[in-house]
Amino acid sequence: MASSPSTTTVIDAPLADALGERYLSYALSTIMSRSLPDVRDGLKPVHRRLLYAMLKLRLDPDTGFKKCARVVGDVIGKYHPHGDAAVYDALVRLAQAFAVRYPLVDGQGNFGNIDGDNAAAMRYTEARLTAVASALLQGIEEDAVDFRDTYDGEESEPIVLPAAFPNLLANGATGIAVGMATSIPPHNAGELCDALLHLIKYPNATITKLCDFVPGPDFPTGGVLVESADAIKEAYTTGRGGFRVRAKWEVEKLSQGRYQVVVTEIPWQVQKSRLVERVAALMEARKLPLVGDIRDESAEDVRLVVEPKSRGIEPEHLMAQLFQQTELEARIGFNMNVLDADQTPRVMNLREVLTAFLDHRHVVLKRVTSFRLAKIENRLEVLGGYLAAYANLDLVIKIIREEDHPKAELVKALKITEIQAEAILNMRLRALRKLDEIEIRAEHADLTKEAKGLRALLRDKKKRMQAIADEIKEMRTKFGAKTEIGRRRTEIGSPPATVVIPLDIAIEKEPITVICSAKGWIRAFKGHLDADVEVKYKDGDSPAFRFHALSTDKLVLFATNGRFYTIGCDRLPPGRGNGEPVRLMIDLSNDHEILSLRVHEPGRKLVVASSDGRGFIAVEDSVIAQTRSGKQVLNVRGDIEAQVCAPLAGDHVAVVGENRKLLVFPAADLPEMTRGRGVKLQSYRDGGLSDLTTFDLKAGLAWSSGGRTRTETDLKAWIGKRSQAGRLPPKGFPRSNRFS
Repeated sequence: MASSPSTTTVIDAPLADALGERYLSYALSTIMSRSLPDVRDGLKPVHRRLLYAMLKLRLDPDTGFKKCARVVGDVIGKYHPHGDAAVYDALVRLAQAFAVRYPLVDGQGNFGNIDGDNAAAMRYTEARLTAVASALLQGIEEDAVDFRDTYDGEESEPIVLPAAFPNLLANGATGIAVGMATSIPPHNAGELCDALLHLIKYPNATITKLCDFVPGPDFPTGGVLVESADAIKEAYTTGRGGFRVRAKWEVEKLSQGRYQVVVTEIPWQVQKSRLVERVAALMEARKLPLVGDIRDESAEDVRLVVEPKSRGIEPEHLMAQLFQQTELEARIGFNMNVLDADQTPRVMNLREVLTAFLDHRHVVLKRVTSFRLAKIENRLEVLGGYLAAYANLDLVIKIIREEDHPKAELVKALKITEIQAEAILNMRLRALRKLDEIEIRAEHADLTKEAKGLRALLRDKKKRMQAIADEIKEMRTKFGAKTEIGRRRTEIGSPPATVVIPLDIAIEKEPITVICSAKGWIRAFKGHLDADVEVKYKDGDSPAFRFHALSTDKLVLFATNGRFYTIGCDRLPPGRGNGEPVRLMIDLSNDHEILSLRVHEPGRKLVVASSDGRGFIAVEDSVIAQTRSGKQVLNVRGDIEAQVCAPLAGDHVAVVGENRKLLVFPAADLPEMTRGRGVKLQSYRDGGLSDLTTFDLKAGLAWSSGGRTRTETDLKAWIGKRSQAGRLPPKGFPRSNRFS
C-alpha cells in the first residue's frame, strides 16, 4: 500500500528568531487579553465576560440569585475557555466588599473574609449583579459598543462595556503581564464625578486642579493616607508612584492608669490573621519590646487590641514601633499602565484617564442616540403608513378585497413604501377603530418630537457633553458622598513626624531606693524608703550611699582611679539579702574605692579633683560610659588618686586640704574639660586635698558637724585666687576636714 505524501512543511530559521517570535506573541496575548485593564471600562477580559454572562442570565439587582457554578459554567463554556477555579476566583473578588471599593457582584453565601479565608465552593454560593455593574452594562443592548465572535464562533461578546461608571479609578486594578505591570488603587466615585464634571466644564484643567477634587485613593478597608500632598500630585502627574497607608487606631482608658490601643481599620490588601501572626512572631523574637500582648476581638468590624508592656509607654511610641515593623503601615504601589482606546498599553496620568473615560462616554452616547433615532425613524415610517390608511380607509379596504397583489397597489395608490404597505396589510380589523387612530397620531407626534431632539443632539457636541454631565450627576447622586456606599472611608492625613523611641521606654518606671555599703555591696529596694527605715548590712560593713531613684534611671559611679562607670538601675539586685558587689558589675580592681554614686542627670556639671589638688569641671553627659571598663576622665598616676567628685551647685568652690587650710574661689576659674589632670586648685606644703564643695556665695558655706549643719556667710578672709594655700577654717569646722 502506497503511503500518502507528507503535508508537513519544514522552515529553517534561527532558534533565537523562532523563540523571539513566539514569545512576542505570548507577551502580546498576556498584555491585551489577560493582565491589563481597558481604560474605558476598567475591566480585564475575564471580568467583562463574567458581567456579560450574568446579564445574559438575567441576574439583575432586582431579580433572584443563581448559583455561581451556573455563572462560571456559562463563562468558560461560551466566552472564556480557562480553568473554572481562575474564573470563580475572579467572581469572588468582585463580590468582596473588603477587596473592591464598589463591588460588581452581589454575593450570597460565604465569599471569604479579611482574614484571608477562602470562599465556599461555587456549588454553594449564589450571585447577581449590583447597581454599579448595571451601570457598567447600561446601553449594551442599544449598539453602544462593538461585539466580536467568541473563541468558537458560536456566540458574540462585547469588546468593551458602555461603562456609565468610572470603574477604572473607582475600583482600581492590579496585574502582571510580560515585561509590564499595573497597580491602580481604588478611589471615591463621588470625587471622581466632581473631577469629571470640572473637566467637562474646563477641558484644559490642570492636574493640580483635578487633585483638589481627587485628593487621594479611597480604600475599602479605610485607614489613614499619610503620603504628602506633593507626592500624591507627582504620582497623578506621572502615572507612577505610591501611597503610604496606616491603620486607624484609638486609645481606650482602663483602670489604674492602664490603657490599650484598639486598631479599627487596617491597610488595604493586608490579611488580618497574618498581621496578628506577624506581630506575635516579632514579640517572640523580642523585636517589639514595647508590645505586651495583641489579640483579635473582631466581629463584623475590625478590632485588634494591643496592650503595652508597661504603663509608662506612650501610645504614640507603641504605634510608631508597630508601624515600623509590621503591615499596620503599608505602601500601595501606583502604576497607571492601561490599554487605551486603540488597545495600546501605556502609562497614563490622572487627566488622561479621566479624559479617556469622557471620550468613551461620548462615543457611547452618539451610538446609543443613533440607535434610538433609527428605531424611532422605523417606527415613524410604520405610523406614517397607518395614518395614510386611516385617511383613505375605503380605498384601502377595496384594494385589499379586490386586488390580487394588494401590496403593490397600496404602494402605487397611497404613494407609500413597501414597509408601510406591509404594516397596513398586517393590521388587525380592531385597529381600525377611532380610538386607535387617536393613539397612533399621538405616538407619531411624540416620536417626531423625540427624533427632532435626537438629531439636534447628534449635531451639537455641547449638548452631548451636557447630556454626559447629566449622566455623571445622576451617577453621583447614586454613589456619591451622601450615600452609604459613597462616603469616603480612607482619611486624608498628613505625613507622620519622626518619632524618637527612647531606649529604656520598655522598662517599667518604678520607684526604688538604691543602697550601697562602704564595702561596695549594692542593692535596690522597691519604693522610696524613708530615712528612718533600718536596713541590715553584713557584719563589719556600714552604709555609704543611700538615695531614691527610678527603675529606668542610670547610676553614675566615680572611683579613685579617675574613671566614671555607668550602671542601669534595671541591673541592680533586689533588696532582699545583702545585694552584690559593685565590682562584679564593672571592671573595678580591689586597689580602688568608690568616691561617689548618684543618679545620672543629663546636662549636670561635676567638679572632679585628685589628691594632689588638681581638678576641672566635667559635663556629666560626656562621662557616661557604655562599657564595663568605664571612661577615664581624671588622669592620675603613681600615688596620686582621684579624691572628690561634687556637683557644680553654686558660683564658688571651697577646697580644704589635709593641712586644714580652707580656700574659696570663683567656680568660673575652673575650666571645662573632657579628660586630663586639670588645673591647680590649692597649694600644699605637706599632704594634699581632703575635700571640695560648691556653693552660692550669698547663701554662705555650709558643713555638717555633730549631727548639725552650720553655715558661714562671712567668708572674706578665705576668698582668694585659685592655687593659693588658704587659711585655717572657721571655728566649729569638723576635725575630719570634710564638708559632709
